[in-house]
Amino acid sequence: MGSFEDGTELELAAGVDEPAFVHVPVLLTEAIAGLAVQPGGCYLDATVGGGGHSQHILATPDTQLVAIDQDEQALAAAAETLRPWGDRVTFWRGNFSEYDPGDRRFDGILADLGVSSAQFDIPERGFSFRHAAALDMRMDQRQELTAAEVINTWDEQALANAFYHYGEERLSRRIARRIVEDRPFETTTELAEAIARCVPRAYRYGRIHPATRVFQALRIVVNRELEVLERFLARSPQWLKPGGRLGIISFHSLEDRIVKHRLREIPELKVLTKKPIIPTEEECDRNPRARSAKLRIAERKSDA
Repeated sequence: MGSFEDGTELELAAGVDEPAFVHVPVLLTEAIAGLAVQPGGCYLDATVGGGGHSQHILATPDTQLVAIDQDEQALAAAAETLRPWGDRVTFWRGNFSEYDPGDRRFDGILADLGVSSAQFDIPERGFSFRHAAALDMRMDQRQELTAAEVINTWDEQALANAFYHYGEERLSRRIARRIVEDRPFETTTELAEAIARCVPRAYRYGRIHPATRVFQALRIVVNRELEVLERFLARSPQWLKPGGRLGIISFHSLEDRIVKHRLREIPELKVLTKKPIIPTEEECDRNPRARSAKLRIAERKSDA
């Protein structure tokens, strides 16, 4: 069976009561091909989720894998999915930007950014307004900051700035003003309904729910998503062997912009994807949440 890098048996994490943590990996074929997975190679799945990408890396003979996630439910699901590969898998719980591989170097590193399908679909996690739930949104539930604290304590200007910069919400000031007037909020649906009531009718019944961008912004703020992505991109190229590959799957323009520019700017890396790899129409039909996914791949130069 797999274990944590400190030797702790994985069942300690997997022993929590597990809701159904089901995550469909996006760009699976493209990611595995992009990493050029080789027999006997050592790989890092920096966002293991339910283990969907990892099990296909491990399907190549004699590969070794380090699986990272900050979500205890995700690690529990991955433990079950990856159980057949036993001690070829090592687990580490934490944010990928804080990982320290020591002397270990990898033939490939994969990071699938953002929120997993399971996190959206488990109501009590508070990522979605499809069901009433507490305003949580923490990927790592050991941390203190929640979406409720942001919504109910930040001042109007700070909220408006967050909605604009992290949600690209053009009605950020109007929405922030209404939130401050109507708070406190306890549930996801209360917040979503308040946002819907304060926007023009045409906006309310547009292509997406008017709360969508605000919820994205809150999630990014609570989990410091862009900050930790910058740190991960600055550190992870040093974890690659010469010729090793780094693959990043992003789901919105803020993430993809950072990935695109940082991969180009890091002198040790050669970018292999002139344009991002996107899902096929068939994949989008099977999994609509894949539609916004973009995969970029870079390789550590042999003389770096």
